[in-house]
Amino acid sequence: MSQQKISELQQQIGKLKQELALLQQQSVGDDVPDYTFNTLDGEVSLLSLFGERDTLLVIHNMGQGCRYCTLWADGFNGLLPHLESAMSVVLVSKDAPEVQRRFANSRGWRFRLASHGGGDYIREQSVMAGEGNGPGAVVYSRQGDKILRKNASVFGPGDNYCAMWDLLGMAGIGISDWTPQYNYWQRPQKMDDGGENLLEN
Repeated sequence: MSQQKISELQQQIGKLKQELALLQQQSVGDDVPDYTFNTLDGEVSLLSLFGERDTLLVIHNMGQGCRYCTLWADGFNGLLPHLESAMSVVLVSKDAPEVQRRFANSRGWRFRLASHGGGDYIREQSVMAGEGNGPGAVVYSRQGDKILRKNASVFGPGDNYCAMWDLLGMAGIGISDWTPQYNYWQRPQKMDDGGENLLEN
């Protein structure tokens, strides 16, 4: 494929993304209940997760058992201060709060965390029709005590929410040629530092 064709496709994608952004800005949203979640500090409501902001991004993470969800969250973690300058952000999963925090600490994640425990929230607010625990994100807006589901999107290989796919594509590496891992460091056969007190991954 010629570089000119690649450039043309990139421009088309850029225009479509602008069109999508405009439609998302115009979305009014649908009413949703004030769901409850579990955290290390006890039970919290969806409304309380807004904090002092009127927009809330809820990242639907499948839990510590999903390497792909971990990849997305690793990326969002780097963007978190930028995101939080515009809206409140929380990462939810089915895992218990203690499991969430332990795994988040192991990744260096700074997200606020809440567990839906596989209950009403994820069944009714899933980003994938008929799938209770699909990965994705939902943006809610608050109008007084009213909560509106403004926009939602599914996460998946090749999507707009993980920079890996485009960078791999530029390198000629297809989606089916690469799978994320939890850790990439491999212990060499010989440790130049002597290897004392080395923990196995």
